[in-house]
Amino acid sequence: MFYKDERLALFIDGSNLYAAAKALGFDIDYKLLRQEFVRRGKMLRAFYYTALLENDEYSPIRPLVDWLHYNGFTMVTKPAKEYTDSQGRRKVKGNMDIELTVDAMELAPRVDHIVLFSGDGDFRPLVESLQRQGVRVSVVSTIRSQPPMIADELRRQADNFIELDELKDVIGRPPREQQYSDRGDRDREPQAAAGA
Repeated sequence: MFYKDERLALFIDGSNLYAAAKALGFDIDYKLLRQEFVRRGKMLRAFYYTALLENDEYSPIRPLVDWLHYNGFTMVTKPAKEYTDSQGRRKVKGNMDIELTVDAMELAPRVDHIVLFSGDGDFRPLVESLQRQGVRVSVVSTIRSQPPMIADELRRQADNFIELDELKDVIGRPPREQQYSDRGDRDREPQAAAGA
């Protein structure tokens, strides 16, 4: 439930939201996502968190990060760490939980409602703390994927659970291969993958 006069902030765990949408078979249109939540309340900020591989010549997420930055999102990025696991496979680690948590705690006195786009159970203590400060928390993820993308304890803690699949017609578009040209077109949202 949203109220028109409530101060609203979005906190988007980029790789988690990307994985949830991919599991449901669609891509997020971030322009539509922002418009939808501007319509629902007085949006103060829309944060997007992702880790970037700095040493790659071209990161598939870079066009999306640039587009979001120029179109009203507050971007929070950090270099991803690359390592080799015990089986010799190349892995990338880029957890943004601490950054998201600190920003949410700092903004809490200035908002009435926080919308968290993540299913990560590690955020349950954050949601609980925000609620103790009088902030309502909605969590956007999905239970319709196999396995569900939201941790049960996070869904139970939230004031409101929003099923991502039910937002598909409002903020989604069919999945596409990357089609972003390097023309510097900042008004058109890139079709880049949003996972980190």
